[in-house]
Amino acid sequence: MHIELDERQKAKRVVIDYYRALDGSKTEDIGDVLDRFCATDLRWQGYHPFNELNGTKAVAQEFWGPLLTVLKSPQRRLDLFFAGRNEIDGFQSTWVASMGHLMGLFDQPWIGIPATGKIAMLRYAAFHKVENDKITETAMFFDIPHLMAQAGFNPFPTQTGAFLTQPGPSGHDGLLLDVQDTAEGTQTLAAINFMINDIKNWTGGRVESLESELRRSWNDDMIWWGPTGIGATYTIERYAKQHAGPFRAAFSDRQFNGHLCRMAEGKLGGFFGWPNLTLTHTGQFMGRSSTGKTGDMRVIDMYRRDGDKLTENWVFIDLLHFWKQIGWDILAELPERTKNG
Repeated sequence: MHIELDERQKAKRVVIDYYRALDGSKTEDIGDVLDRFCATDLRWQGYHPFNELNGTKAVAQEFWGPLLTVLKSPQRRLDLFFAGRNEIDGFQSTWVASMGHLMGLFDQPWIGIPATGKIAMLRYAAFHKVENDKITETAMFFDIPHLMAQAGFNPFPTQTGAFLTQPGPSGHDGLLLDVQDTAEGTQTLAAINFMINDIKNWTGGRVESLESELRRSWNDDMIWWGPTGIGATYTIERYAKQHAGPFRAAFSDRQFNGHLCRMAEGKLGGFFGWPNLTLTHTGQFMGRSSTGKTGDMRVIDMYRRDGDKLTENWVFIDLLHFWKQIGWDILAELPERTKNG
């Protein structure tokens, strides 16, 4: 077993300390926390309506400050935590990825979503680039429609998969705080790359079945934890029926734009893009008929490998941004936004 001590462990410590300081801070101290752990010119890429923010001041004032004000007594419930070298830049930079839920009491409206006064779970995934003990870039995506549904407003009532509060890996072993065998991470990254390239080679003139294609990359008992509006599916057969098939049928002119970070550690890995895909909406998708319009999908994917193949996949798609490009502004329909004009 090959164990390598490198910048990854130091980067993990930076991010863990950042999370602890941020989650335990008062609203008025959030700016100081970001300045302590992040570069002043931090590049932050997030879910619509936050999109891209530049600098710790903007991130504190426009995102973290308002969120931690409305989500009282917050807890960060981590399901995945790992680090790796970024394949996209030739393995030069070190990134730390995490996934879980931000939990708290939803006591005030947020971005138009009405408060419930009850426990709420905001599902998230994040990638942090760490340089010289500072976070210099962050990609942080959410499942805001899931929070909407918890508040009684579900813009996507006809999803093909199941609506769930999503758990971490089945083995409850997703927090890689310690040094990992580098050979395991290499194998995981290879499995992710094989799957990506196999999809890219699909041209639409299918000879084999979709299930046969998927079996090259996935174990039969795969679980695809999709975003609210699409939902979760279990087994290759149901994934093909409940997401992969409908997705491919709904879009033409699929353009893969690449990733900004793709890495792995142990049996976990993931990537994100800005945007990953550009698609033309030519078929029914998420209950909405073809528009013929083109939009971008910003996506974070997290994976767990079992053996030679992938077996779990947690997916975050900025559906608010995608549908707004297509012509449907979901946030404008929220009760609090309507109430406030």
